[in-house]
Amino acid sequence: MKSFRLIAFLTLLLAFTSVGEAKQVGNFTVGKGTFLLNGKPFIVKAAEVHYPRIPRPYWEQRIKMCKALGMNTLCLYVFWNIHEPVAGQFNFSGNNDVAAFCRLAQKNGMYVIVRPGPYVCAEWEMGGLPWWLLKKKDIRLREQDPYFMERVKLFEQKVAEQLAPLTIQRGGPIIMVQVENEYGSYGEDKPYIRAIRDMLKANWYTKEKNGKEVGPVLFQCDWSSNFTKNGLDDLVWTMNFGTGANIDQQFKRLGELRPDAPKMCSEFWSGWFDKWGARHETRPAKDMVAGIDEMLSKGISFSLYMTHGGTSFGHWAGANSPGFAPDVTSYDYDAPINEYGQATPKFYELRKTMEKYNGGKKLPDVPKAAAPLVSFPKVTLNARIPLRQFITRTVTSHDTKTFEDMDMGWGSAFYSTTLPAISQSSLLTISDAHDYAQVFVNGKFVGKIDRVKNEKSVTLPPVAKGAKLDILVEAMGRINFGRAIKDYKGITGDVTITTTDGQHDLTYNLKNWKISLIPDNADTLALQASKPYVDLRTHLDVRDGEKQPGVFVGTFTVNKVGDTFIDMENFGKGQVFVNGHALGRFWRIGPQQTLYCPGCWLKKGKNEIMVLDVIGTANPTLWGQDRPELDKLQLEKSNLHNNIGDKPDLNSRTPAYSGTMKPGNGWQTIRFSQPQQGRYLAILVESNQSGKDQSAIAELYLQDAQGKRISREAWTTKYADSEEATGNHTGDKAFDLQESTYWQTVTGTDMPHLLVIDLGSVQTVSALEYLPRAEQGAPGSIAKFKAFIY
Repeated sequence: MKSFRLIAFLTLLLAFTSVGEAKQVGNFTVGKGTFLLNGKPFIVKAAEVHYPRIPRPYWEQRIKMCKALGMNTLCLYVFWNIHEPVAGQFNFSGNNDVAAFCRLAQKNGMYVIVRPGPYVCAEWEMGGLPWWLLKKKDIRLREQDPYFMERVKLFEQKVAEQLAPLTIQRGGPIIMVQVENEYGSYGEDKPYIRAIRDMLKANWYTKEKNGKEVGPVLFQCDWSSNFTKNGLDDLVWTMNFGTGANIDQQFKRLGELRPDAPKMCSEFWSGWFDKWGARHETRPAKDMVAGIDEMLSKGISFSLYMTHGGTSFGHWAGANSPGFAPDVTSYDYDAPINEYGQATPKFYELRKTMEKYNGGKKLPDVPKAAAPLVSFPKVTLNARIPLRQFITRTVTSHDTKTFEDMDMGWGSAFYSTTLPAISQSSLLTISDAHDYAQVFVNGKFVGKIDRVKNEKSVTLPPVAKGAKLDILVEAMGRINFGRAIKDYKGITGDVTITTTDGQHDLTYNLKNWKISLIPDNADTLALQASKPYVDLRTHLDVRDGEKQPGVFVGTFTVNKVGDTFIDMENFGKGQVFVNGHALGRFWRIGPQQTLYCPGCWLKKGKNEIMVLDVIGTANPTLWGQDRPELDKLQLEKSNLHNNIGDKPDLNSRTPAYSGTMKPGNGWQTIRFSQPQQGRYLAILVESNQSGKDQSAIAELYLQDAQGKRISREAWTTKYADSEEATGNHTGDKAFDLQESTYWQTVTGTDMPHLLVIDLGSVQTVSALEYLPRAEQGAPGSIAKFKAFIY
């Protein structure tokens, strides 16, 4: 009997103990003005990291890097679409094993904050929501739509099955769980937020014998300007803001409403994300360090977003809105730990400050890099397989169909039909092409339509009856922020041709489509590439000599395994696959010209590479270098909005408002004496609060006749006489849904300054909302100004 009891005891001990990790039950709660860890005051010093953006063999090195920086917690999103790529098929294995990541955190003495959405943003495809939700056309995302909530409930149950056993109350590292994410930037819907909260409580909480519910601290995050819209009484409220922000101002309203609540910045932005066609974003290290120093000195908890950004491998990079602004593959974020896991000067500057708040203890040594950096010489890929070889199936339809209609999440498609006889040039219009379309007539390239530039039309040459029209549409990442996340791919509406017969205007609405699908997953591409193929160049896509869409195949050799950066600037636009691993998207326009290739995906000697290029190249040469290139633009034309032909003559126009803004931080609303109608908003800045010449606007909204905010989805910059483009402070930053970014003029540029915004259609406007920069003193704040609606 004693032997039996001993065996039972040892079995129980093993169940609660793993190598180097004691499963000791603890508690994390909210006290007066502070968090409490096992009853003692605790300041959360969290590092935001995303497990899908890091190859699994590198997870532990990245965790140790965060610990060496002085962090005590890891903060992570759970990405619904990577865990449920097909409805009802869940994957928590391999690089998706979020529970293993949390256990590694605990092994290394780190606590964990989990943010299970269902929406996460994160500059990730569709903000983390699965594309297949869009197969239900009338679905209402992030609302109490029955189907949406049914799927959310299933997902949250599966997440809890993985992670709820790892809460601190059960001996694990998880101390906090977030309810939804920045919902105030999407809408106002407390019943929906309550429903998500209740799901998490049902899945994460357990009842003790006394009937008390026990589980992790539940919290919600938002901006200081909107957190009250959806704030629930029983949740912890945390603020999101960036480097340089006026911290006292950010917490002012929270302090008024909840004077005894702990303060936490749940996203303190260390840098920013990059988009195709714009400069690489950076933020000063001294401003980031000063902000963290101030918060720690005041007992404010924080999570540094990002501490290590990593890479949006494959097709996982999202896109921002208004308009369509796809994100690059690198998620370096100008973070203290760079894309490939090494310490930056920003890391060491922050580490000095963090050591001051480490209880007198020395911080752990900075760990070695996970892999050395290596390069390989130029190689020319000698096989080009025409893109049509990779068609997996074809759909015939009277009308166009979206990718979602045809049950394809990601990739490209040829939309093909025949044309009527047209004896002169005509205009082909696609309403709309999501996201990059190339038009061919009888196999000859005639033009492209780029959603980024809001293009919709190309000119067609005269054609004979029966001429073949091919439209090759490539989908990029779905929009991840704002109401535009319901982002269908492919051709989403009609394709029309407008012309004239000399007497009448004629419009043809093209029908009877043959749609050929090309998924972009590595397995499908590899299978198709292994088959014999017929060279279809003369049939499909001849243009510019050998510059044709296709998949280029070849090998490169590394003498030593390590991390490398594959330079793609000779290629056009597409994706890269190495040894079956999807590295991500490239686009010659930049700013990113290299793709990070982790050494753990390479082998010594020959390595296989496939380049899917929807534009093509006459020089399929690439190479590996030992450093990234993240800031090299190769644009067709400048990204400034200073075309003098777009500058309006305001001399004869009556302003909707003429006056002076108030100084200081925070939103201001300027009401017009009467509503104004027009398609354009012009802001003429005549002076600044500082008396200096550099002006800035963080955000602008307009209100309609009923005082409601007008949607900014269709807004574009029409004209700006001055934009600080090197710092990515172009005109669109004044309406990009992000309060920490801003339009700013170039120092030394004479006033007045003029910014003109195209609203997309005629609107009735009754008021203007203005937000200056968020930093102390609101640099560049406007004083005297005029607003025009015309």
